[in-house]
Amino acid sequence: MSNPSGGTTSKSKAGGSQPSESSNKRKRGVFQKELQHMMYGFGDDPNPLPESVALMEDIVVEYVTDLVHKAQEIGSKRGRLSVDDFLYLIRKDFPKLNRCRELLSMNEELKQARRAFETDEEKLRKAFETDEEKMRKAFEADEDKVGSTE
Repeated sequence: MSNPSGGTTSKSKAGGSQPSESSNKRKRGVFQKELQHMMYGFGDDPNPLPESVALMEDIVVEYVTDLVHKAQEIGSKRGRLSVDDFLYLIRKDFPKLNRCRELLSMNEELKQARRAFETDEEKLRKAFETDEEKMRKAFEADEDKVGSTE
């Protein structure tokens, strides 16, 4: 069946508005395992259909991409992007906002614990080096005493 007007068909018009596969540069299936587990956690089958997982991935990636672009617009007014830009965008979604604050708080606690651990580790290393130096000097002094008596 040919198109008598010589123009484009409705199929090609609809396809033209969607980004082509070649222009879509992201890798598909990157979040497949994580999304399968999340879907199962929310009541789906332990092994959901690949099409369902792909659809969920498209939705999640689109949401995150839009959120990042909006945050960039907000951050560009100040000249930099910050966590507060994202918190501002989700301020009306209380469950998401509370979860983000909880995760940021836990992240800060982990940073402090790592810093404390590194400090403690540094102190232990210095103490060990000092003890090791003392033992070496004592051993050398003992060798000198033994060597001078012979």
